[in-house]
Amino acid sequence: MRNKGRATSFDIAHLAGVSQSTVSRALRGSPLVNAETRARIQAIARELNYKVDKNASSLRTQHTGTLALLLFEDPTPDESQINPFFLSMLGAITRACARQGYDLLVSFQQLSDDWHADYEDSKKADGIILLGYGDYLAYQAKLDKLLAQGTHFVRWGAVLPGQQGLSIGCDNLQGGRDITGHLLSLSRRRIAFLGTADDHYPEFLDRYLGYRQALEQAGLEADGGLRFDALSSEEDGHSAACALLDSGQPFDALFGASDLIALGAIRALNERGLRVPQDVAVVGFDDIQMAAFANPALTTVRQNTAKAGEMLVNTLIEQIRGQDAVSATIAAEPVIRRSCGAAG
Repeated sequence: MRNKGRATSFDIAHLAGVSQSTVSRALRGSPLVNAETRARIQAIARELNYKVDKNASSLRTQHTGTLALLLFEDPTPDESQINPFFLSMLGAITRACARQGYDLLVSFQQLSDDWHADYEDSKKADGIILLGYGDYLAYQAKLDKLLAQGTHFVRWGAVLPGQQGLSIGCDNLQGGRDITGHLLSLSRRRIAFLGTADDHYPEFLDRYLGYRQALEQAGLEADGGLRFDALSSEEDGHSAACALLDSGQPFDALFGASDLIALGAIRALNERGLRVPQDVAVVGFDDIQMAAFANPALTTVRQNTAKAGEMLVNTLIEQIRGQDAVSATIAAEPVIRRSCGAAG
């Protein structure tokens, strides 16, 4: 039973059997609430003679001076659930926010929840930075809803033709082409690729396309029998490398679509008695911290996380200020270490 006095949005939520945030969205006509629910909430509001608090509404439109950083949870050997690649970017984003006078709110993306709407309604932050997303095609619906409600956001990820929303990403095509070219310069010719390469994972797809371009430029044809699916974890890299070894296909080099995949592959090669780099040269992609301390140290492709963090923050603030903000791609840089020494 409602307390006597002026009706509140919580009263409406109780009677309608929905959350208070759903009531807020429905009363402002948000397309995120289906028409039937919206009509029911509006009818209850009229019955209760509910009036929107204009002062509260005005407060919600003010800037908070805070940006939200939402991390996608990745499977990791420890309890962090954070891809190690994003840890260095997290530091860069924090520093960039401080330089711009913004606080930073860090949280995990809960893809099963309505986080994309909750941040808009609660005004916890003026805009959102998204790191990681798993299956891009499945994730796209969340981005579409952010766009529909006019949320300011930018994500780290592939810059795709015709995409909606802004992205800052690495030139994965160029990175894949350059690192494969390096292996070819060492007279490696049977180069395996471990990584899922389809539209669901556009960064890996571009790295694979760069790998294929380098082979074609060298007059070689990519062998489909040398590509095995793997997502970005050491266990996936280990499993894919074992499948490659079990296939009996000859190979003298291996390109892991991420450093974690490459490190898992090195473990599988060691277990089978193969030497890196003497028998198989191995390269990765990302240049996470542990790549330099692996045995042997991992040759990889560096994504400039310091520059990426600064660009993500600056691009988001440009949106918030109503300036012309655009997507951008950052060049990739090969980092040569002992895991792909000269062919022996």
